[in-house]
Amino acid sequence: MPGLIAIRDSKDPDGPRIILPAETAKAVAAAIKAGLHVHE
Repeated sequence: MPGLIAIRDSKDPDGPRIILPAETAKAVAAAIKAGLHVHE
């Protein structure tokens, strides 16, 4: 699927994935790296 990126939980490699447009996936990754995510 060109232009799309599948993201999954690395602790559950066989678990579900979400598929996002590449630019959205990059923004999500940048936010996580910047510590802007909520971890409970």
